[in-house]
This record gives sequence, C-alpha cells and structure tokens, in this order.
Amino acid sequence: MAADISALDLFTIGIGPSSSHTVGPMRAARRFSEQLAGVTALARIEAHLYGSLALAGKGHGTDRAVLLGLAGELPESVDIDAVPARIERIRATQRLHLPDGREIAFDERHDLSFHRTGSLPAHPNGMRFVALDGKGTELLARTYYSVGGGFVVAGGKGEDDRTAPSSRALPFPYATGDDLLRMARESGLSVSEMTLRNEASWRPEAETRARLLGVWRAMQACVERGCRSEGTLPGGLKLARRAPHLFRELTERPEAALSDPLTTLDWVSLWAMAVAEENAAGGRVVTAPTNGAAGIVPAVLHYFARVHGGADDDRIARFLLTAAAFGLLYKRNASISGAEVGCQGEVGVACSMAAGALAEALGGTVPQAENAAEIGMEHNLGLTCDPIGGLVQVPCIERNAMGSVKAINAARLALRGDGTHRVSLDRVIATMRQTGADMSTKYKETSRGGLAVNAIEC
Repeated sequence: MAADISALDLFTIGIGPSSSHTVGPMRAARRFSEQLAGVTALARIEAHLYGSLALAGKGHGTDRAVLLGLAGELPESVDIDAVPARIERIRATQRLHLPDGREIAFDERHDLSFHRTGSLPAHPNGMRFVALDGKGTELLARTYYSVGGGFVVAGGKGEDDRTAPSSRALPFPYATGDDLLRMARESGLSVSEMTLRNEASWRPEAETRARLLGVWRAMQACVERGCRSEGTLPGGLKLARRAPHLFRELTERPEAALSDPLTTLDWVSLWAMAVAEENAAGGRVVTAPTNGAAGIVPAVLHYFARVHGGADDDRIARFLLTAAAFGLLYKRNASISGAEVGCQGEVGVACSMAAGALAEALGGTVPQAENAAEIGMEHNLGLTCDPIGGLVQVPCIERNAMGSVKAINAARLALRGDGTHRVSLDRVIATMRQTGADMSTKYKETSRGGLAVNAIEC
C-alpha cells in the first residue's frame, strides 16, 4: 500500500535552524498543546527531550521551538522577527499562554529536560510531553518523534499524519526508482509529468502549481535576505556571515567571469550559502527536504533559472516536482534524518534531488534523470553529521555549497550518457540506509564525534 505523501510535503516553508530539531519539535509541541483544550485542572506541562534532541537541541533551537509550539505557534506562520522577544517574555515571566487562552506556570529550568544519556525506542529524535495538575498528578502524556524534514510521528502508532498508509489511488504509484523507469516507459511521461498527475489526487492542478511557485518565491526571498544580511550568526562559534561579502565580490567585479569560466560555480556557492546562513540564523527557509540541506535545491534551481533561462513558471514547477519525486523515494525507502543516517540523509538526499531535477530540466530522459539522482547520492554515501557546537553552521553551511556544485556535476555527467549505468538508484538508496544503520551513533547529529570534537571552538 502506498504511503500518503504529497510532493509538497517535502517543501514546507518553516523556520531555521533545523527541520528535525526545530520544525518537528515545534509542530509536536503545538499538537500536544491543542490536545489540552478539554483537560481540566491543568497546572503545569513538562517537556522531555531525548537522544539527538537532547544532545544537539540547544544549538539547534529545540528549547525555543518547544516553547513556541506549546504557546500555539507553527513554523510556517510564526513571526520570526518577534521570536526573540517572545521567548524572552516566557522565560522572564515563567508563564506560558496556551492556544485555548489559559495561562500556566512554566519554569524552563525544571519543566524542560534534556535527557542526554537516554533515548526513546523508535527514533533518535524522541520527545515526551506531560500535563500535570497542581499536585503533580499526570493528566495527559504523549510521545512524539521528529523523523526528519519536519515530519512528526506520534509514539505508539508508528505513522505520521502525512505518511500513514493510504488507499488513495494514484495514477502513478511509484515507490522505487525502478517503478519510475517502468512507468515512464509505459506512459511516455517524464518524472515531473507523472508527479503532477499524482498531485491531482490531493488538489487541483492549478493549486499545485500555485503552491510550487509559492515555494519558489520563498526560496528566492531567502537567497535575497542571505545575500544582504550582514553580521554574526548566533551561538558560541561567533561565525561571521560570508554570503554578503561574496555577493559584493561577484556583483562589483562582473568582468572576472570573462577570464574565469568557473565564476558560475561561485554564484552557485553563494546562493547555497545565503540560504544556509539564513537557516543558521533562525530565518524563514524552505525544507528541501530538510533545513540542514535547505540551500542545495534553491541554489541549483537558481542556476537553472539564471544560467539556462529556465525562469518561466512551468519549468520552475516541473523542476520542483522532479526533485520531490526523488526525495520521496528516500523518505519511503530510507531516511532524511541526520540523527538516523547521518548527513548523507540530508545533504546527500538534497544533492540527489537537485541532480535528478536538473537533468530532466535540461532535457534529459527519465533514465538520465534517475542516473543523475543516483550519482548525487553515490558520492555522498557515508557523509557524517558532526556539527561543531551543536550548531547548524560548521560544516553545514559549506556542505550546502559543495552539495550544490556536486549536483550540477552529477546532472552533467548523466546527460553525457544514455542513462545506462551499473548501480541503480534503488541500490544506492538501500546502501545509504544500510550505511546509516552501521554508522556510529556519535556521527549522527550528536556533536560527539568528527569535527565536533576535533575542531577547536573559537
């Protein structure tokens, strides 16, 4: 039975710095707070974070996300400019306003716990919320898992609101890369055309296109902000934003491109880093398919639109549909969670999505697009998630730039062939899943291995 996942579920407009540690926990906390509407005698709420949420939560903004979610906010609609004052007010007053209008005490020192040595069974990103009365009697408790890309799974059910098994009849119910290839041969349609027809099971085509273009506008706005926002990123690294300086270099010396044909790649790196820095600053970004890898698809799409003249609405929508189609294969058959499989599940998946989309957008066949997506992941296999200081900054920002350039190269390599290749996309997805299972936990978004312990924090 096919999983009930729309392509648009992979491109949600949210808040940085992490889809699994910020967006997911905010949604889970909001869901729990809404369930309290009929609970009487409520006096306190306790939030317990486990596994990677506990180990990397401070640097990834999980504490702030939980407070905002309990107060009724959602990542796609929260006023990001008002977040600092909102958090400060909750902490200063030790009072929390719930969505139903009630106000309760909330002392973060006692009511928000980071269980750094504990974990919950279903996923590394586990959290538990408990509602208590004035005597400490439990009134309601719920467990949730943030499984990557902002998706939230309710504990004990093993399914997401958006990925639960469904009997929804899709015209092209592909679940594997081989399915895509077979259905393309039988129908004569491209990946984007098949995906667009599937999306009609959720909404009219005009609405799908409008929402995809809304995603594109959000990506463009994020790049624009990232290119112009000076300053230092939050957190102990005191990392200066690099995108504004690079933007000035490229715009003030355009003649450099005449002697250096690789200047185009500098622009690609700029677009990717602009998004990644906005994400690190807690700004408005599009999960693609996660926040930690949010710069790759926008950077490659900017490359397509500006270098290859692909800026018309139809081509933009088809690019995103193709990227989503490949991303859905990873979501269904492996993981897009850095805490579960390492950064190969974030930067690797985003690189694969962008490579496949670019190959089709540049006129490639479905076998060539599948080959491009396979190349994009094959050369990210084993990529660890080891953020210094628990921040989505080093090496995450540069990894977005490198992943974008690699995606373009993967598409170009695939387009030079006829789509025939030794390792299928399905096999590389299975390998990524197996590699993630074998990877030491310390290299999976815990900040306990790799660069996180071997690089000096300054």
